Amino acid sequence: MQVTLFSPAKVNLFLAVTGRRADGFHDLVSVVAPLDFGDELVAEAGDGRRETGGSRFSLTCDHPEVPTDGSNLILRAAEAFAAATGWNTPVHFRLTKRIPPGAGLGGGSSNAVAALRALNQLSGGLLVASRLREVAAKLGSDCALFLADAPVVMRGRGDRVEPLPAPATARLRGRRVLLFKPSFGISTPWAYQRLIARGGDYLPLGEAENQLAAWVGGEARAEELLANNMEPAAFEKYVALPLLLAKLRREFGAVARMSGSGSACYTLLSDNQASDPLVALIRACWGAGAFVQEARLS
Repeated sequence: MQVTLFSPAKVNLFLAVTGRRADGFHDLVSVVAPLDFGDELVAEAGDGRRETGGSRFSLTCDHPEVPTDGSNLILRAAEAFAAATGWNTPVHFRLTKRIPPGAGLGGGSSNAVAALRALNQLSGGLLVASRLREVAAKLGSDCALFLADAPVVMRGRGDRVEPLPAPATARLRGRRVLLFKPSFGISTPWAYQRLIARGGDYLPLGEAENQLAAWVGGEARAEELLANNMEPAAFEKYVALPLLLAKLRREFGAVARMSGSGSACYTLLSDNQASDPLVALIRACWGAGAFVQEARLS
């Protein structure tokens, strides 16, 4: 009993954090698209897979920086699935990690949803789609979006997810995207705490919705949608990010943004645009250790 699932990365094409909630989370409006680049998760069920400590769920990963204890979202997702269904078969997960941690590309959340889907397959579909969404939303603010397999709009703290209208989706799907991340990551809690401390970076909800509605209802290319009001907080400390994005715009006319809370950034490429000159500039600025990956919006 074994299943293998693709666990995609994501990019925030439009991200407007609109304010802080009474529960400590933040409200946002965001257009998020999954990519054809990501991790691979294998889930193997059976009594012979019990690992250390007698736990029914266990995890191994090929990336040394990824924790494999109960703090990992894969194992937290597995426990949440068991609690929701009563299914107690031991499962061992093997994660091949390609999405860099601390990047703002949704790797951990995507892995959690892949684990939920794997367990649902192994158990014979104990959770219907609506219940799967409920369990995913409780694991993290951006988990539910990975159940859509398409560009979506996220609202609230990220738990309210709806598909983009078909004409808007058509302007995104298949677009080439160049991802790049420096050797350092950015802590999401730190980024939000910095946003709170700065105070003036929030975008009012009405203004965010108007910007989004204008793009969705028009015919503008994807480049006209790109925005992220978490950038000022990150750029204030991590100056390597804005310096490189400015050079990409100046030398190649590239519209580049940070994804989520960073530190990964991205730019959209035209179908006939060579990526090699941009990659060379990124490596010249950030060194050979920088992560660079071309992908497409799914």
